Amino acid sequence: MSLRVEGLTCVLGGRTVLTGVDLAVEPGEVLGVVGPNGSGKSTLLRALAGIRRPTVGRVLLDGTPLTALRARQRARRIAFVGQEEDLPPDLCAGEVVALGLVPHRPPWAGGDAVERAAVTAALAAVHLDGLADRPVDRLSGGERRRVLLARGLAQDAGVLVLDEPTNHLDVRHALGLLELVRSLRRTVVVSLHDLDLADRWCDRLVVLHDGRALPAVSDLDPGTVSRVFGVAAARVTHPVTGRSRLVFDSLRESS
Repeated sequence: MSLRVEGLTCVLGGRTVLTGVDLAVEPGEVLGVVGPNGSGKSTLLRALAGIRRPTVGRVLLDGTPLTALRARQRARRIAFVGQEEDLPPDLCAGEVVALGLVPHRPPWAGGDAVERAAVTAALAAVHLDGLADRPVDRLSGGERRRVLLARGLAQDAGVLVLDEPTNHLDVRHALGLLELVRSLRRTVVVSLHDLDLADRWCDRLVVLHDGRALPAVSDLDPGTVSRVFGVAAARVTHPVTGRSRLVFDSLRESS
């Protein structure tokens, strides 16, 4: 599935957060969205998922405006995992994951063996095997993040929109999550604070700056990173893997 954004402007509380954003996400592509705090990453992702209606412009899914789709139709096609989501403490992990199956159920239908298998598979994909019956208030922050991702996987949508999915994850689980996302072969839009991770794992990247989206690139330019984020940035070669990596330092320390 493809996504296209045309002339998107979002005004929140009288403040223009995003202006004239145009971008395209190709089928099966992992598009990263990066930018300083408050640059509009979450606003853009919510608009892409159809959760927030833009003030001006539109978002198209395979050529169809999101506004032309009913909520259930949209949920069958786009799965959204937010940056911070409050989970009811009386639900178990498996029950949260099962919520991702709701768009595919007939009205008033309950769970069955097929759905239970889907929940088990989704939890296994994020390495939470055996935790289906654990209450969410007994999960760590990282485990909760992975439960939410499992819910998105269970939704079986062609598009995944992930807002800071590596929050609260240690480096091993963050890398594992991004490996999993790439292996899905789905259309993915993901916001990340870790610029090196974004540069390494995304097919292309969009930088948000001063309310606008810079043209998508396959590799972050150190000069752009320095200008937008106010840091000293450079590319180096990892001594073990041989891969190009982004490294940073404060401008004060580098002067």
